[in-house]
Amino acid sequence: MMNQAPVMHGSQTRSAVHQEVDFHASPEKVYGALITSKDFTAATGMNAVIDRGAGGAISLFGGLVIGRNIELIPNREIVQAWRSTSWDPGIYSIVRFQMVPTASGTHLILDQTAFPDGEYEHLDAGWPVRYWKPLTDYLGENAS
Repeated sequence: MMNQAPVMHGSQTRSAVHQEVDFHASPEKVYGALITSKDFTAATGMNAVIDRGAGGAISLFGGLVIGRNIELIPNREIVQAWRSTSWDPGIYSIVRFQMVPTASGTHLILDQTAFPDGEYEHLDAGWPVRYWKPLTDYLGENAS
């Protein structure tokens, strides 16, 4: 369960999204929910196909978001080249999820950079709705 709304730190520009959220689930469970097709699909209610290897292709939200895993540090960090299929061809942003263990679960830090001009508001508002709330609900039910 989220303790609070995502916390914004430092100076925010319209070219980078930074959000932080707490989950009452271990880093292993949070990592698994973000990188496993079955768990991501179950959490979001939309089809996901995720190749769990570095360089592996990802297709999220029924193909609305596609990309590749760039770097994976199990249970600690996921870095993806990520794009909305509505963006011009060849345009990718970089999405970095960092998972820090806490006494009550996991502190997740999200940074998204290099997205097209004019996408900030949509992306910034989308993470809580598309990721944090569904993952909180899913991990709460599957955290044991």
